[in-house]
Amino acid sequence: MEPKDNIEDVGEKVVYIRPVEAADLPEDVQEELSEQAPGLTRLFAVHNSDGERLALVRDRATAFILARENDLAPVTVH
Repeated sequence: MEPKDNIEDVGEKVVYIRPVEAADLPEDVQEELSEQAPGLTRLFAVHNSDGERLALVRDRATAFILARENDLAPVTVH
């Protein structure tokens, strides 16, 4: 088997999962968060390979489920 030169050749889209402190989010997102999930101080962000945030979710498990349900391959980053 020959190694692939490009990750896209593998046939999977990789997304990156990382923890995010609520205090580090933009103010409008913090306001929405305080309305929808009061007291939540840490979320998990799902990012594409360009660094664009695709989603914010309550926990790591949900981030992985969301990625897999959308035919994406989740990878944890710090």
